[in-house]
Amino acid sequence: MSRQVVRSSKFRHVFGQPAKADQCYEDVRVSQTTWDSGFCAVNPKFMALICEASGGGAFLVLPLTKTGRVDKNVPTVCGHTAPVLDIAWCPHNDNVIASGSEDCMVMVWEIPDGGLTLPLREPVVTLEGHTKRVGIVAWHPTAQNVLLSAGCDNVILVWDVGTGSAVLTLGPDIHPDTIYSVDWNQNGSLLCTSCRDKRVRVIDPRKGTVTAEKERPHEGTRPVRAVFVSDGKILTTGFSRMSERQVALWDMKKLEEPLSLQELDTSSGVLLPFFDPDTNIVYLCGKGDSSIRYFEITAEAPFLHYLSMFSSKESQRGMGYMPKRGLEVNKCEIARFYKLHERKCEPIAMTVPRKEAMSRLEEELRQLRATVQQQQKRLDELEEKITGK
Repeated sequence: MSRQVVRSSKFRHVFGQPAKADQCYEDVRVSQTTWDSGFCAVNPKFMALICEASGGGAFLVLPLTKTGRVDKNVPTVCGHTAPVLDIAWCPHNDNVIASGSEDCMVMVWEIPDGGLTLPLREPVVTLEGHTKRVGIVAWHPTAQNVLLSAGCDNVILVWDVGTGSAVLTLGPDIHPDTIYSVDWNQNGSLLCTSCRDKRVRVIDPRKGTVTAEKERPHEGTRPVRAVFVSDGKILTTGFSRMSERQVALWDMKKLEEPLSLQELDTSSGVLLPFFDPDTNIVYLCGKGDSSIRYFEITAEAPFLHYLSMFSSKESQRGMGYMPKRGLEVNKCEIARFYKLHERKCEPIAMTVPRKEAMSRLEEELRQLRATVQQQQKRLDELEEKITGK
């Protein structure tokens, strides 16, 4: 008799726990703009989300502790003249946030401690260089005052925020079509991009050259997302030729064939990947979905292991991801998401159960099985008596 062996993992029992109603941000008007970004950015001090605004673009910044119903007259950051498409907090200063907009501008803002008391219209720096809308902003993970922006002019600019000048330009000769995603690696020495020309590229920003390239990582025509994960690997999300959503893992040095390719479902929303390098878990959040899938990446085949899925009733309009330094580790929290509903932002904590709790659950399961066996034995005895008569 063969016995199936369950793969050993510390994170096999990770579960999502949505916050209670009083810990959510109620009555916020999330942007209706059609764009595949998360629309939300969080850090240990603030939660920011792109909101609906008349006559321009705006985003809302709230202190993390200011939960509950949000006043409709709460001040916003409203310096853009067209809808905001992406926002990102600086990893080196929790009071600094960057925004990219349809007005072709990148703006850097400083939020006072305690949040805004008046609408903020004047940025610290305005970065002008794009000729079409700016859909991606990403801070350098290790160097201060270095900000990347990508626009629909097929250009990536790397800015020195201190001087307000572009120190690197990756033009349309590298990306001939719309750029879908850009991601820094962990130390900021490489960039990974996905483009509408159905190619994923690894770029050395210091040389301005493409060091690796993969054509058609997914056969479908819908947008592809690509992020760096551990040990020189790249994870992509995309669509098959039959419009099934896929997730794939690639070795940067051998891009001919994927290390792992899994088909998920037939939903139409683009999957946004969030990678945690400390636990090697990647979370996939689809816009329009009502679930968060999570996978563990390992060094041995099959490399990409499905762990579980957090599901809820409401679909998500966007998603924010808390940096590790903002988590409550004493409660065994390993990740926290901020899920955008149509009129609400809901924190979701990803938690590893404590060993004591797992032991208690296993004991309850053992007792339940013993009770079922006793009931089955009693049922068999009754059946024997009936058939004997």
